[in-house]
Amino acid sequence: MTQKFDLSIVIPVFNESGSLEDLLNSLHAALAPLARPYEIIFVDDGSRDGTSEKLEALHAKDPMAKVIQLRDNFGKAVALSVGFEHASGDIIFTMDGDLQDDPQEIPHFLEKLDEGFDLVSGWKFKRMDPVGKTLPSRIFNRAVSLMTGIKLHDFNCGFKCCRKDVIRNIRIYGELHRFIPVLARWKGFRVAEIKVEHHPRIHGVSKYGMERFTRGFLDLLTILFLTRYLKRPLHFFGGIGLLCLIPGMALSAFFAVQWLLGYPMHVRPLMVFGWVAIIMGIQFISMGLLGEMLIHSMHADRKKEDPSIIMKKLI
Repeated sequence: MTQKFDLSIVIPVFNESGSLEDLLNSLHAALAPLARPYEIIFVDDGSRDGTSEKLEALHAKDPMAKVIQLRDNFGKAVALSVGFEHASGDIIFTMDGDLQDDPQEIPHFLEKLDEGFDLVSGWKFKRMDPVGKTLPSRIFNRAVSLMTGIKLHDFNCGFKCCRKDVIRNIRIYGELHRFIPVLARWKGFRVAEIKVEHHPRIHGVSKYGMERFTRGFLDLLTILFLTRYLKRPLHFFGGIGLLCLIPGMALSAFFAVQWLLGYPMHVRPLMVFGWVAIIMGIQFISMGLLGEMLIHSMHADRKKEDPSIIMKKLI
């Protein structure tokens, strides 16, 4: 019979061998006084620095440290998704494996959750990172808050906790893990934020770079589409289609009236623009209709991808 836990701590790691033992000890020190059954799940996302061997050694000494090894580096969202699939706790925490998140904050998350919230996100109020990392993050967080209407300060913070119902109702892939609060709020869950301590990195190197910053804005567009138009794609594509179709038809009507009045007709740039606009408008509206058909068929048979196909080992 599978053991039932109150708390599950899911930690995706990639090349963090130097911090794992200290992190595990810190977690036990923070969780033991709570007197609540807990599990710690490390998800090794294809590390190449000895992280896998280190985790296996830690599990041999401490069976409470569960280890999932992925076959390759699939990204943080996939690592979290696999960890969620194997988490049995009623409350699920996520945190980074670089020792910058402080496990002593866990009781504060639980206190906020007890106020009736479904998801609590951390806010690294005083970040211990270089300005090359903090400035782009502030710009990104401000943009996400403005465009989604969710008043959080730190969408990038990996330190979060939520009820299991939240995890059951959202799906993350690509780089969408940072938008978990947005997806949860879209599903009707109550979302809150608390300030958390942030420590300087001691081991390893940061995986954050400008490439991730630019991808974040593309993912933001994805989130806006998913949260506003996923169930009604015709509203999105149809809107664009009408923006093309209406001026195209107006121009065509104008030239048709000129032709009926006997004005000499020859191909003009505006005439070509009108034709192209009509064609594009029809195409966008058609895409919206096809999207509506796909959404309808997906709801008929909706299945999650089996995470076991990318797992190499479960310890």
